[in-house]
Amino acid sequence: MSDPIIAVLTGDLIASRQRDREALYRCLDDTLEALARRHNGAFHRFRGDGFQLAIRQGDRGLEAAVALRASLIGQSPAHERWDARIAVARGPAGWAPGAPLADADDPPFMASGQALDGLSANGAHLGFDQPETTAEALLIRYLDEMIDAWSSPSAQVVALSLAEPELTQAEMAGRLGIRQPSVHKRLKTARWALLSDTLACLASAAQERT
Repeated sequence: MSDPIIAVLTGDLIASRQRDREALYRCLDDTLEALARRHNGAFHRFRGDGFQLAIRQGDRGLEAAVALRASLIGQSPAHERWDARIAVARGPAGWAPGAPLADADDPPFMASGQALDGLSANGAHLGFDQPETTAEALLIRYLDEMIDAWSSPSAQVVALSLAEPELTQAEMAGRLGIRQPSVHKRLKTARWALLSDTLACLASAAQERT
């Protein structure tokens, strides 16, 4: 029996020398924990600003990376911007939730770390170890530039939309303490419809290759 396909996200915080690093680390830990629960996985934070998240839903790696960046940007305090570089790798692995990530050496763990080194070299904030097609590579570059342009309020509604896709705009407005038209405007500014369709397209392509 072959090993299951998993997704591994390896990343580090950008400009983490903030005035309240503890708040930033709490945000990161809380988001990683929520993503691990949502996608049947586990996370590990290295000393300093590095982290790794492994999920059993191998086709949802890029979605998890976008959700993590949206959460960080969306919870940034005034006059600061929290964000991360995240590299995603996908492949068969014998690792299973409950096993320590620090000891995992399956191919997607190694590939994700190597891809992160590449991001640091070219200035990108989101990457995939080996996109299957040129079109996929362009879509990931497009997602990266889209996220870089988000304001904190726009990222906040994207993070909530990814975390709880069943919520209506009115329900999101209640959660955030704003009016429904403001939710609609923030989603439109974040280009939510295009973002969700792009993530669905990439996830479908990954499922077809499984």
